[in-house]
Amino acid sequence: MPLRLDIKKKLSARSDRVKCVDFHPTEPWTLAALYSGNIFIWDYNTQTLVKQLEVCNLPVRCAKFVTRKQWIATVSDDMHIRMFNYNTLEKVHEFEAHTDYIRYIAIHPSLPYLLSSSDDMSIKLWDWDKNWQNTQIFEGHAHYVMMTQWNPKDSNIFCSCSLDRSIKVWGVSGGSSQAHFTLTGHQRGVNCVEYAPGGEKPYIVSGSDDRTVKIWDYQTKQCIQTLSGHTNNVSYALFHPTLPIILTGSEDGTVRIWHGATYRLEATLSYFLERVWSIAVLKGSNTAAIGRGAFDERLV
Repeated sequence: MPLRLDIKKKLSARSDRVKCVDFHPTEPWTLAALYSGNIFIWDYNTQTLVKQLEVCNLPVRCAKFVTRKQWIATVSDDMHIRMFNYNTLEKVHEFEAHTDYIRYIAIHPSLPYLLSSSDDMSIKLWDWDKNWQNTQIFEGHAHYVMMTQWNPKDSNIFCSCSLDRSIKVWGVSGGSSQAHFTLTGHQRGVNCVEYAPGGEKPYIVSGSDDRTVKIWDYQTKQCIQTLSGHTNNVSYALFHPTLPIILTGSEDGTVRIWHGATYRLEATLSYFLERVWSIAVLKGSNTAAIGRGAFDERLV
């Protein structure tokens, strides 16, 4: 049975190219990392820009809230990771983390860990309680590592994806830097991965330059579904944490909404703008933010 989707735009804000978006879990804030080297925080209730910060003069590819520390973590094309207090906008810490562009950072949900993935083909684990010591390096991908994500069901496990067309699953306990296993099936590079947020489904969703989205069962290590329809590279894909939908964004300028059980296409959002680079969802709500080539939008 089709889903009844009532989709309304709540905020549309013009800015430079948006590379990453994130939600604060309790404040009405959407964080946008910009290609210009800035980060913006929008209040989506008042539709106003409440904070902005120049990080550096190179693109900021990813920015995430670290709410238990009142930080914003950023990575930029100068290969640095930086922490800012989001109340005062003061820089808390800064260090060079990789030898090539950093694509993504993943904040551990409870431990003082940050994962960074880079074009130097490595993934690094940083412990901020140990003065930002690099405690592990994970190598095995044969091309740029585009994204990492923590497994919400097992806090010692994370997955990664790469332009080498593979998805790998790793562990941070036991000291091993070897991948537990590899998932292959995409015909071109993989840009994004995300775990299913809960329930009984041991699933990972991935999006690729082959223009498809794949759903994987990480217990059987099989691809169980391929979603086709995008007409350009798939840049972002995720399961909604509460609604039975999968959201995918593409360089074709659209966001597609798929049924989480039947995998049928339910809706296509297109505002005749530019490429979609990032999607975030606010837990406990039906709200999503979309980062595009020239816009940061918030939708309900």
